[in-house]
Amino acid sequence: MHQYQDLIAIFNQCFEKEYNTQLIKGGDEPIYLPADADRPYHALYFARGFFSSALHESAHWLIAGEKRRLQVDFGYWYVPDGRSNEEQTRFESVEIKPQALEWILSKAAGYPFRLSLDNLNGNAPDSRAFVEAVHNQVKIYCGQGLSVRASTFRSALCLFYKTPIDLDITDFDLDSI
Repeated sequence: MHQYQDLIAIFNQCFEKEYNTQLIKGGDEPIYLPADADRPYHALYFARGFFSSALHESAHWLIAGEKRRLQVDFGYWYVPDGRSNEEQTRFESVEIKPQALEWILSKAAGYPFRLSLDNLNGNAPDSRAFVEAVHNQVKIYCGQGLSVRASTFRSALCLFYKTPIDLDITDFDLDSI
């Protein structure tokens, strides 16, 4: 059984001390808040206790560089659900790497991955190009390896969920998403 509390414990064990960052169950919308005068640690909130949201927000944090991790929501542009075709295309272009890493983390946790277009009330352009771009990014990660932080978290997930430690592109079927 996949419990979000396990992800919190694994993430915090990996990153709380060295990076002063905690993964936290949030409300309706995920958000990253850097430490401030009222909260002495960086808070990575994921939506409503959803396991997949915790993996997705972790992926964003794992990709964000040091300067980005000092900005609210890493300083990224975001337009909520209901985006136009142009806004959706822009959204997809910045979601390729996080969703590819989320897929890798999902596989490490033995959890099903679902690509997210995050635009239920807006225009839905053909998503095949996005699916292929995410899969191609997974290929790049498998070939070049993950960052130190991403590799640390992935390895901890593999250990906890008893999944294979080897990162192999043959484990990522394009037609499964």
